[in-house]
Amino acid sequence: MFLIVPGSLILGFLFSSPLHRFVPAVPYLFAFVTLTMAIGCGLAQLRAVVRRPGIMVWTFVLAHVVSPLIAYGLGTLVFGHDSPYVVGLVLFTIIPLGVSTVLWVGMSSGSVPLMLAMVVLDSALSPFVVPTGIHLLFKTAVDTDTASMVADLLLIIVVPTALGVLLHEATKGRIQKTVHPYAAPVSKLCFVAVVALNAAAIAPYTETLRGDLLRLVPLAVVMVGLCYAVGFIGAAPYRSRELQTTVSYATGMRNISLGIVLALGYFSPLAAVPVVLSILIQQPLATLHHYILQKIYNRRTGVQTPGQVR
Repeated sequence: MFLIVPGSLILGFLFSSPLHRFVPAVPYLFAFVTLTMAIGCGLAQLRAVVRRPGIMVWTFVLAHVVSPLIAYGLGTLVFGHDSPYVVGLVLFTIIPLGVSTVLWVGMSSGSVPLMLAMVVLDSALSPFVVPTGIHLLFKTAVDTDTASMVADLLLIIVVPTALGVLLHEATKGRIQKTVHPYAAPVSKLCFVAVVALNAAAIAPYTETLRGDLLRLVPLAVVMVGLCYAVGFIGAAPYRSRELQTTVSYATGMRNISLGIVLALGYFSPLAAVPVVLSILIQQPLATLHHYILQKIYNRRTGVQTPGQVR
């Protein structure tokens, strides 16, 4: 994945014209990825997550309070308070958690039920969180298409999750072992296709990436990396590999499609630049984060056993 994800991004840019017509398929590809993850989750696992909401609340605080404040501080330090780049950096941190996080959490031995629950809840709250966050920091009103957001949420998360859990319960968990040899590789291919298609969708706007790139690109890399670090360090008190992995991916990755729509639809093209950069950077850094996690946990046997959600 460390090579495939950046390669998919490059291919998406190089072949943006022929790939652009397939961009509407992205929600359906995401839905299949969600379904593949959900068939490994039963009602008992989801109930355990819902009954102990503390880790979810803490993750949202790290992702949508701590991370935006860091983004605002770094952006202001480099570009000044009035720069549209600061708005873009903050916007990246307050859009909802990314659906693709579920795949990375599954591959890295995190808690898929917890991640699914957080993505659903965070996406449902995003019509309130995003405008409020922007208004508090910049005194700017932002309108969002709540109906479309809910429709996408149902298609990408709720329906496939419900179907996956029902299949798991109906087969008493046997379905996962039966379909995994086929569904797992297809799911990864769908994820790669999503990365390439989103790169193709972004390609027409990359002409705005000029002038301040020498400062903006390193800042975006640092900001996305800090988002992963905030989750990893913030979950350290739980002393659980499962929770640290889940929370670090949750705070590091955001909803690709929504980020682009908000940035390009409600702000200036310059404000969209940090969002586009961060979205591109989050996938390669996800592969690097996966590699680092494996190295860390191979050396730290004290947190190898997944902990319970608190």
